[in-house]
Amino acid sequence: MVQELQIEDLAAAEDAAATPASDDDGMADAAATIVQRFTMAVEYPVAFTSRMFDHGNTTLVDLIARHEPEKRHRLFVVLDDGVAEARPDLVRQLSSYIAFHGDRLELLAVDLVPGGEAIKNQAGAVEGLLQRMLDLAVDRHSYVVAIGGGAVLDLVGYAAAICHRGVRLLRVPTTVLAQNDSGVGVKNGANAFGVKNFVGTFAPPFAVLNDGDFIDTLQRRDKIAGMAEAVKVALIRDGAFFNWLEANAPALARFEGGAIRHMIRRCAELHLQHIASGGDPFERGSARPLDYGHWSAHKLEGLSHHDLRHGEAVAIGMAMDARYAVLAGILPGREGERICSLLESLGFTLWHDSLDMVAVDGRPAVIDGLREFREHLGGELTITLIEAIGRGFEVHSIDIGHMLEALDWLRDRASGGGAMEDDALRNEVTAL
Repeated sequence: MVQELQIEDLAAAEDAAATPASDDDGMADAAATIVQRFTMAVEYPVAFTSRMFDHGNTTLVDLIARHEPEKRHRLFVVLDDGVAEARPDLVRQLSSYIAFHGDRLELLAVDLVPGGEAIKNQAGAVEGLLQRMLDLAVDRHSYVVAIGGGAVLDLVGYAAAICHRGVRLLRVPTTVLAQNDSGVGVKNGANAFGVKNFVGTFAPPFAVLNDGDFIDTLQRRDKIAGMAEAVKVALIRDGAFFNWLEANAPALARFEGGAIRHMIRRCAELHLQHIASGGDPFERGSARPLDYGHWSAHKLEGLSHHDLRHGEAVAIGMAMDARYAVLAGILPGREGERICSLLESLGFTLWHDSLDMVAVDGRPAVIDGLREFREHLGGELTITLIEAIGRGFEVHSIDIGHMLEALDWLRDRASGGGAMEDDALRNEVTAL
């Protein structure tokens, strides 16, 4: 028999344990299970600003000092070298800002690290950051400030999360993808053993600061790539936002500042709402609704040797899953066409040669992404599909035949082919 005790019963249990039981009471060897249960509030601000290092802009210093306004806070800054190259004066601006607010901020060092997926694949990158934190005497009351794209934020966040079992992390995302999705969430990680995000943690940041000026310095390809996550979250959460993306696709494709900033903020809001209200912020279960289109995207990134940006791979994955849903009778064909047309209007190409790569079993290698996705979830396969724009749902099995048909359909579309029915749908959507 297992006896369950709540924590408030501990004192009584200890008293009972101190009194020897009689030989005939039958309870001397009884098992006992103490159930520990507690809750804690998790809170972190996500701020939106511009010109964050202007001396008069106190957003950064106010975020850092919000709990201890009288203290001088120590900062170790890790900077994406691609951001430093795009903004050569950034380190000087950062140093000047911290010196100006020297009564509340102290700069320990600014270290540059490689940007992009290279940093997450780099052997010794995490150990190198941990050694620097040790050398700089970074402690649990210090701050690691990560400035860069999503890959840099992932890796630096992982190092911060395991240093002293958790150092305060302030994220400054500098790409569309990081500002509207990965940078505002609770995940950190690195690639290992050839597997994307094989190691990592769930660790909420201390704060996130989105500066719109960083977006202006991005290359065209990187601006486009980040929009995939906005389409994704609109598809699974907010049909009205998808309609807005359709209506504003020309402005977004021209990278008009007002449209880009609204898209980033709304996408970030929806991401945060899901984390707070989805019931599984640390993904203990098998459901991964925010990973719509990702089972194939993760595989395609590896197959392409990261020639594909993450957002580009996600766009292809969403198009493939949308067509699969049409073929499976889940999603109306017109809605599937709307999804693909929006992605193309934003500037995405819905095909990559890595989709033609073949595995040892003779099937397209991308299909193996289903197995890897299931293993990453650690349970049964759970794939999010779209049954209507703005409404996702989960399935636990995939018809490989339909998925191969979807792949063929994307190939035909990219080459200018396609059935008359698809051409008619495309013309109908264009006319809306």
